[in-house]
Amino acid sequence: MYETILNLHSYWAYLVLIILIIAVGNALFKSFGDKEYSAKDFRISLFTLIVSHIQLLIGLILYFVSPRFDLWSELGGKVMSNSIARLYLVEHPFVNILAIALITMGYSKHKKKLTSNSKLKTIAIFYTIALVLFLSRIPWSTWMS
Repeated sequence: MYETILNLHSYWAYLVLIILIIAVGNALFKSFGDKEYSAKDFRISLFTLIVSHIQLLIGLILYFVSPRFDLWSELGGKVMSNSIARLYLVEHPFVNILAIALITMGYSKHKKKLTSNSKLKTIAIFYTIALVLFLSRIPWSTWMS
């Protein structure tokens, strides 16, 4: 079960990154180009929100079924002094939950804006910060192997 969830979490992460990059690129391109906000932009930002929340659910399940979770009881407070354990048990989950919260906030805030430019800038700002956070906490050495 663990391997299946791990593979699902890893492959779904590709989808999240691709959709998030598309959403950021679209928002930046249209914002700087003074283009109008359209239904397509709404769908892109909504789809980004949905796939990131699905990734969060998969990640939470993975977190609790992972053999790494047992390190909390084995190492206790020493989890923070072990860089690998800290990455998987603290940094990766915390930063990615924060990134998904930013996506959620950006999506919610953009719906309340009245002009196209302010809608697109809101998405661009929040989604870009979320993308940077995601990219900063991906365990690249494990993920790419």
